[in-house]
Formats: sequence, structure tokens, C-alpha cells
Amino acid sequence: MANDFFTGNKEFFPGIGKIKYEGPQSDNPLAFKFYDSNKMIGGKSMRDHLRFAIAYWHSFCGDGADPFGGTTHFYPWNKAADPMEAAKDKLDAAFEFFTKIDASYWCFHDKDIAPEGGSLADFEKNVQTITALAKERQNATGMKLLWGTANLFSHERYMNGAFTNPNFEVVTYAAAQVKAAIDATVELGGDGYVFWGGREGYMSLLNTNMKREKDHLARALEMARDYGRKAGFKGQYMIEPKPMEPTKHQYDFDTETVVSFIKNNGFEDDFRVNIENNHATLAGHTFWHDLQVAVDAGLLGSIDANQGDYQNGWDTDQFPTNVFEATRAMMVVLDNGGLGKGGLNFDAKRRRNSTDAEDLFIAHIGGMDTFALGLEAAYKVKNESSIPTMLRDRYSSFDTGAGADFEAGKFSLEDLQKAAFNTAEPETLSGKQELYENIVNSMIYGK
Repeated sequence: MANDFFTGNKEFFPGIGKIKYEGPQSDNPLAFKFYDSNKMIGGKSMRDHLRFAIAYWHSFCGDGADPFGGTTHFYPWNKAADPMEAAKDKLDAAFEFFTKIDASYWCFHDKDIAPEGGSLADFEKNVQTITALAKERQNATGMKLLWGTANLFSHERYMNGAFTNPNFEVVTYAAAQVKAAIDATVELGGDGYVFWGGREGYMSLLNTNMKREKDHLARALEMARDYGRKAGFKGQYMIEPKPMEPTKHQYDFDTETVVSFIKNNGFEDDFRVNIENNHATLAGHTFWHDLQVAVDAGLLGSIDANQGDYQNGWDTDQFPTNVFEATRAMMVVLDNGGLGKGGLNFDAKRRRNSTDAEDLFIAHIGGMDTFALGLEAAYKVKNESSIPTMLRDRYSSFDTGAGADFEAGKFSLEDLQKAAFNTAEPETLSGKQELYENIVNSMIYGK
């Protein structure tokens, strides 16, 4: 440790110290205005409520490229000629950032942390080497792994899918990667392991046996689950929904689809859903809709905290700045009793033209402040506003009498018909949507 944060052989973010809470009156761009990690909300600290994690891929691998232009982010940790030396520098830069931004967790894909090498065996060895170094850095800093995963979508071998690929040999490669990534996650004490089926879907049904592919996917996840448990993994497995891009139709289209997949295959004891805001909106839902679906099913695992651009039709992975969205999300999380073994992972990237080193800090500070505001407002909505009572009253006709008997399964269709004939024209109930929204705003911006 040095200067209250981690540095390896060199400092990659010189001139930037540990980010501290300075309050809403501060004009320091490198300070938290609303995220006070030690502040108690309902008997639990903000740090423990929010469980912030840093995404290795966007923060330390993303180069600013988009479909219309190349690299704009050039990193000092990529300068070494030897790919493994560059990977070690990147690891040191990451842990320096983790500790300076005062996060508690991090997340990775296998290909984020280790170079491919000349063969699958080389890649596995590289992952093992970097995993051992990451464990040393975790021990030195107190950082923890939220979850790990394998990148089964970038390499050309996966252009037709990984576990859903029509070529069995590709399935074996995917399995080898997943085994190594689970081993790394176990070694690093990860709380979770995520499957994101970036190309688990189809481009055309003309050349696709969809039932066979989905059966193969379920079988592979079952094998991965069993291997992980045998290897000592005690965390939660998660599937991350996404509707499209790159595949026309993906088998993990949205949270409802993933929940059905989990239940249809009897995976409820081991698998949960990792929900990303931008993926939910691409599926035509709101962020809090997909969260509510998961909570109602008892299957919320973790959250990828970002937001999309509503004028763009693709996954822009922007840092979250929408306080109303964050408030609604945290209302659902509080209803769930918290995030459990999950967290808020910033699966978000700086904009292509945000090229200064400090911009990486500023982006994360904004995201952390946004969810801190959302947490406080959500807690006030639940504990200080009239919304819980209003919502309870809206459904009060089902709490007693015939309505309660209906919910308890004591009514037949004929019973409902008789009740209708014995009832005057039903009273219309105002949804009061504007009032609900105004109350939430008052909790965010009011007292």
C-alpha cells in the first residue's frame, strides 16, 4: 500500500489521490458529492447497500472505438512489447484505480485479464498466472471479486454461437474456457459467475435448429454448475439477458425469458439473473421493469449499472446519471431486501471523446453519486412517503371478503359470475400516476 492506495512498480494515474466524500457543496470534480460510503441508511452503510464494482473490460480494455472509427483511448499499461508484461501492468493499473475510487469489488472476463497466446493451453496458463497475481493484489488491498466470466463471443470461432454452436468442437472450446474462468473465480473468492450469451441465438431460422441449440445451452450450463460446485464455488451463477446485438434474436432476450429458462430447466437453486439497464431498454422495457420481474420470481442476482442513449438503437453503455431511474431501481432492490451476493457493477464506458485519465474517475464518481442519491430517495419513498399506503389501498379489495377468497383459490369462474351479478357497476379507481411520480420527485429533490 502507498499513500492509502495501491500502486505496483509504477503509478498509472499520477496526480490523482484517493477519491473522498466532500459533500454537495464541493466543486472538486474528483470528489464524491453524494456517495458517503460510511453514511447509514436504514441501519446499513451506503457501501454495504450499493456494493459498487468496477468492470475490468470497459475501464482498462476499452479503447474508445465505435463502428465508425478506431482507437481514441491510449493506455500507458499497454506499452510493454510482451503481452504478459502488459497484462501485469494493466492489473496494477486496475488495482490502483480500484483503491483510489474506493470501490469494494471488481468483475472480469477471462480475455480482459490475460492475452490469448498461441493456443488454448497457453491461454489457460496465462489466465492462471494473472489470477495468482490478482489474488496477491486482493490480499494487499482488501478488494473482492464480485463475479467472473468467460468471453465466448469475440473470437471468430464463436461467430455461430458458443454452447449453441452447430459444431461440437466449438462447444468443447467454450467449455474449456468456462472451466478455466470458474477456476479463476473460485481462486479469487468470487461471489458470482455470469453467463452472457452474446452470440447464443440465431441470425436466421432457415439454418437453425432452435430447440436443439437451447437444449445444448441448458446441458452446458448444467455441466458448468456441477463442475463449479465440485471445485468449491459457493456463489451464485447468473445469466445476463440481452435482446439483440450482435445476434438478431438471442435466447436470453429479456429477464422474463431468462426466468422462464431457469425455471424450465430446474436451475432455481443455483441460477439468478444479472440485469443490465441498457439491455432492458433495448428489449423495450424499463430498467425497473426487468428488476421487478426478477424480484417477483425470487431470482435477482446482480446489476450492471449503466444507461443507454434513447436516441440510439444500440448498446451505448453510458455511465448512469439518471437519478429518477436509479431511485426506481433502488426501490425494487430495497423491496428485495438488498442485493445479497450481487452488486452494482459499472458495465459502462467513457465516451469516445473523453480521453483524459481523470475522465475515468469522473465517470465513476458520477455513477456512484447517482446511485447514492437514488438509494437515499428510495429509502425515503418507502419509509417517509404515502406511496406504500397508496399502493396497499389500491389493492385493498383483495385483502378481505370475496377478494381474499379469490386470491386464496376458493372461487370458481361461476363464483365470480355470481359475485358480478350481485354487484353494482364497479367503481372506477384513478391510477394517480402523476401523484406517484410527483411524490418520487419530492423525495429526490425535496426535504
